[in-house]
Amino acid sequence: MTIRSDSNDRLVQALGADLAPVRRLAPPSQRVLMWLAVLGAVALVLAMVSDVGAMIRRLMAAPDMWLAATGSMLTAVLAAIAAFELSLPDRKATWALLPLPVLVLWISASGMGCLRGWSVAEAYPMPPGQTEHCLFFILGVSLPLSLLLIVMLRRGFSLHPNLTAIVGGLACASAAATLLNLIHPYDAAATDLAIHAFAVVIAILANALFGGRILMSNTR
Repeated sequence: MTIRSDSNDRLVQALGADLAPVRRLAPPSQRVLMWLAVLGAVALVLAMVSDVGAMIRRLMAAPDMWLAATGSMLTAVLAAIAAFELSLPDRKATWALLPLPVLVLWISASGMGCLRGWSVAEAYPMPPGQTEHCLFFILGVSLPLSLLLIVMLRRGFSLHPNLTAIVGGLACASAAATLLNLIHPYDAAATDLAIHAFAVVIAILANALFGGRILMSNTR
């Protein structure tokens, strides 16, 4: 018995000799706050070079404007929470439904703006040649936010990597759309809404394609 016990002890010591201590993963709430802090820093920089007062007056001039902005902001927050929850192996896929109600609010309010028959003060229709600026802004801001989010999500071990990447892409795209309000002095219009929707979909698909592969590599 003593010989077998000594042999087991030596085996355990040999197996554990090269093991490094594992750094405990921060809870989802803490990681969400870290990502939102970066988003807040980007918003602060944009606020320094934009007319925040005019933006507030423009958004408050019509219910659809401030409802759409509120919906996109809450979509970013709740989608980020859902993505970090989904990055853990014991979380259910139903977490992906968390941002759905505010996503519906965002889409509905944006559509209401296109049906409004009067113009908002301090806002004017977007010139035809300016539509690509919204596209480039949403995609350009979504890219670094997505890279940061995927790196943070990769520290977890998601059993739903593609779904996690899609929800994360929604968080980044809606965050970029929210920040666009700071430099977007235009009234709601069908063309404007279509460009925003196209940019958001492209950002989500890019996250699903590339981010999903990165997160999937953790499960192999």
